[in-house]
Amino acid sequence: MKGIILHGGHGTRLRPLTHTGPKQLLPIANKPMSQFCLETIEKTGITEIAIIIGGVGSNKVREYYGDGKKFGVKITYIEQDEPRGIAHAIRLCKDFIGNEKFLVFLGDNIIQRNISDVVKIFKNSNYDATILLCEVDNPSRFGIADVENDKITKITEKPKNPKSNLAVTGIYLLTPKIFGIIDNLKPSWRNEFEITEALDNLLKENNNISFEIITNYWKDTGTPEDIIHANGEIIKLKIKLFHPELDFGGIQDNAIWGEGSKVESNVVIQGPVLIGKNCHISSSSIGPNVSVGDNTIISGASIENSIIMENCKINSSTKIKNSIIANNSEIKEEEGIKKTFLLGEGSKISL
Repeated sequence: MKGIILHGGHGTRLRPLTHTGPKQLLPIANKPMSQFCLETIEKTGITEIAIIIGGVGSNKVREYYGDGKKFGVKITYIEQDEPRGIAHAIRLCKDFIGNEKFLVFLGDNIIQRNISDVVKIFKNSNYDATILLCEVDNPSRFGIADVENDKITKITEKPKNPKSNLAVTGIYLLTPKIFGIIDNLKPSWRNEFEITEALDNLLKENNNISFEIITNYWKDTGTPEDIIHANGEIIKLKIKLFHPELDFGGIQDNAIWGEGSKVESNVVIQGPVLIGKNCHISSSSIGPNVSVGDNTIISGASIENSIIMENCKINSSTKIKNSIIANNSEIKEEEGIKKTFLLGEGSKISL
């Protein structure tokens, strides 16, 4: 089997964070979100992966992942000239896939389970597709699968009156049969080729689609709130599974810190908190649910439920909450007023 990661799109709901690069490279727990997808695929034994790129910062994707060797995989890059839908992006991979079955991951999907068992079952089955589903509270935001008697009966994109709360996650196991289905699609109202329509057409053709329900954590990180929530959940998992011989220097008070980082005695940490390498934090309150990127300096701040990326400087009494501060940003403030920030790369604020 082969793998596909969709890494394109404009990420308009995440601007200004996505003005300088793709949203899938935004860090969750100090790691690009698409790397979680790649690692999940690699754990299934799939080592040949195509990454679909396009839009702002495609070169950054190539620079970060390279040929895939350092991640234990072989990466092929396929260009999508403009966002024309998930089905269109998958269709671009026809030559790469050949006659093999394959696993598709949207690069902004985060899950906390190993899917090797699902891949193994699909690989040895005669199913035309297996779809991963997850119960959601707001089904009108997602593609939704109607299920009766353990069978999918219909798949609808963002239904106004959903009959089910089972969302179609951005994780699909497919065969080359899907390419012929996609070739017969017409653009939707938003001028995209919808994967939900392709799957529904495949379902109508022979009703040979299986599904697996994700019962633990899944998040489609399409908004800043989604990213911040996923960040907190992944930090909790990292702390639970912490191994000191791996990436970090130590663990204490429900927090992990990187090598070369210094946290002064006048810092209050309320975990879960993840601090990168070579950071210096003093006279501050950090947490809960905070990640701090490498080489960041924080003094006199109160930070909660936020993502601070690499090479930032925060020297302020500002109370930062529910915020994302991009790489190389700087905040200076004298008044202790609570604020929420969404700062793009290289931002500087003096208040």
